Amino acid sequence: MTTQEKLVILVTHGPGSPELATLPFVMAGAAVASDVDVVMGFQGAGCELVKKGVAETVTVPELTPIGALLPTIQELGGKLLVCWPSLKGRGLTEEDLVEGVEIVAAARLVAETTSATNSLVY
Repeated sequence: MTTQEKLVILVTHGPGSPELATLPFVMAGAAVASDVDVVMGFQGAGCELVKKGVAETVTVPELTPIGALLPTIQELGGKLLVCWPSLKGRGLTEEDLVEGVEIVAAARLVAETTSATNSLVY
């Protein structure tokens, strides 16, 4: 019996650091396209990337824009988890987020990370 590989990507950079914000989406896209179970966790400034309308504004030359990667990651089964204290600190609510994002506490991110085959932090 083969165990499904799982990759957790923690995203802590936001629109102010376009390259570091885009790279986790590139990695997530490649992983889900390779049948890897992907969980993206957004903390700190990273939570701004799942605010409605923001992903479309972050671009880096030679990299696929976040706005194009985000829906593909979701369509292929990637999970998007955002840290509620980071949202609260920025005055954001569930209504501000793109559809399909789940608001979680640190314990959920810890559980996802400790059950993963691998993890990346950006």
